[in-house]
Amino acid sequence: MIEVVILAIALSMDAFAVSIGLGAKHNKKTVSLGFMSAAYFGIFQGVMPLIGYLGGRGVLGWIDSYAPLIAFVLLLLIGIKMIYESFQEGIEEDISKVTHRVMLMLAIATSIDAMAAGFSLTVLNVNAFIASFIIGCVTFLFSWLGVIIGARSGSYLESKAELLGGIILILIGIKVLFI
Repeated sequence: MIEVVILAIALSMDAFAVSIGLGAKHNKKTVSLGFMSAAYFGIFQGVMPLIGYLGGRGVLGWIDSYAPLIAFVLLLLIGIKMIYESFQEGIEEDISKVTHRVMLMLAIATSIDAMAAGFSLTVLNVNAFIASFIIGCVTFLFSWLGVIIGARSGSYLESKAELLGGIILILIGIKVLFI
């Protein structure tokens, strides 16, 4: 189960980084923005791995012997993408007003990776529903904290969170492949 908690922390880093940026830019309403960010990101990050898991279970019979390799490649690609994005400008710089539509788009954008990572739950041999719940709860917490941290410290930590998340996902992928 420790793998699920580590996976949850790594997957939440995208949402955490975006939440820091939102908090830094929109630091007047941190309580409502923190809850909005946490709710959107937590729900989407919790549901998407379940979708990835169910899709993975559907094709697992065909690719059973290759499942660890596929999980490794997916986690490696997601990790590299997160590391790359940690060196780029955040999209929250362009957001002048946070609406439900904007949050929906951000939640979808940050949780696509979680759907792909959900496939790795098939090889981790864990209860996917519990794992998805944990991922959603961890993301909820990190997103809420991200807005508060961003409002107080600016966007300094934003890229570092994404970098850390990418490295953790790559390490989980290596573990899935070799252990």
